Amino acid sequence: MKMRSCAVAGMFYPRDPSHLEQLLETFFSAAHTGGDSLGIVSPHAGYIYSGQVAAQAFSTIAPDFSGTFVIIGPSHRGYISCVSAIPWETPLGVVETDAEFVNALDMEIDELSQKDEHSLEVQVPFIKYRFPRARIAPVMMGSQDIAGVWQIAGKIIDAVKQTNRNVRIVASSDFSHYVPEKKAKTDDIYAIEALETLDIEEFYRRIERRGVSACGYGPIAVMVTVAKELGASAAHLIRYATSGDATGDRSSVVGYAAVAVM
Repeated sequence: MKMRSCAVAGMFYPRDPSHLEQLLETFFSAAHTGGDSLGIVSPHAGYIYSGQVAAQAFSTIAPDFSGTFVIIGPSHRGYISCVSAIPWETPLGVVETDAEFVNALDMEIDELSQKDEHSLEVQVPFIKYRFPRARIAPVMMGSQDIAGVWQIAGKIIDAVKQTNRNVRIVASSDFSHYVPEKKAKTDDIYAIEALETLDIEEFYRRIERRGVSACGYGPIAVMVTVAKELGASAAHLIRYATSGDATGDRSSVVGYAAVAVM
């Protein structure tokens, strides 16, 4: 059986199952739980930098969720938007894709373009650990312009209606890259505040106005658009951190945010 193998295990997160499980247990035990988000923003850096923020984002989803996680991540190598239809390997075991939902998305299936992309992969161990009965629909986003947002969001919404699936949407994104911490936090919070009222156009304007180097602004906009269609009314910043919290270097950081859309 074809399977999407781990590409960044041992680099972004532990390859050893016991070590990974212990680390995830530590993250989730320190996270505040509550609510049942329809969508989240979760970072995709190495777990030592952003794992606690990611766990906080996933902790806003009911732990007994057993539906389908639509994971949307940016292509860091410039590939076109595409989906994966095969199971995904993690050190904790295999996570099945929701084949019916993936087919209903009516997007190009491209396993080769997906095989080295970390933005989707780093989310999957969190899902395997926290939601062992859930399945995934991995969506890699190429062009992140607003037209691409409407297109992919529309396909997801149509697939939900067609399959009647219970879904949660995960937007995989870091925020500012390699700027002083004060600037990163100021700019990132400024952009995130536009999401409070689910205003995607204003979010894009603020990203452009401040030059915020968030790598997954498109996936965030798709997630918010779909969650709004599914009944969400507001977004909440749950936690913000930077790489400086782990390294002690505040002069050049990457920003991470856990955002819950309910």
